[in-house]
Amino acid sequence: MEYNSYKTVSVNKATAKKEWVVIDAEGQILGRMCTKVAKLLRGKYKPSFTPNVDCGDNVIIVNAAKVQLTGNKWNDRVYVRYTGFPGGQREFTPADLMAKGADKLVRRVVKGMLPKNRLGARQITNLYIFEGPEHNMQAQQPKQIDINTLK
Repeated sequence: MEYNSYKTVSVNKATAKKEWVVIDAEGQILGRMCTKVAKLLRGKYKPSFTPNVDCGDNVIIVNAAKVQLTGNKWNDRVYVRYTGFPGGQREFTPADLMAKGADKLVRRVVKGMLPKNRLGARQITNLYIFEGPEHNMQAQQPKQIDINTLK
């Protein structure tokens, strides 16, 4: 046997094969959809996944305003952020974020599922969210995928 057959190949920025994919969020449960989107952004569905390289796909989410939450999570779940000043702890619910825009809610949920470092900050820039069914990324020729077929 040849010794090259055992060699592990690591992807770098130049050899990463990034694709453009479109996901329809209509009727999807927010958390379940966002876990799969985070895996797509990281590149976990690719056989050439390398944890320290941005090798994931560019993801376009359409119909983000039609995403769903189960139970009474629209008002019962509380997100917390801190401004850095005394008394600066701010609380808000998913309904508050949805009132500001569906992209703010989906982006916050996906960002929480990515690494908390410079790589995660770079990967969240590959996410494009649109509230309606139309998007302006036709020039990239994205392919439509069914998020329910992914694990």
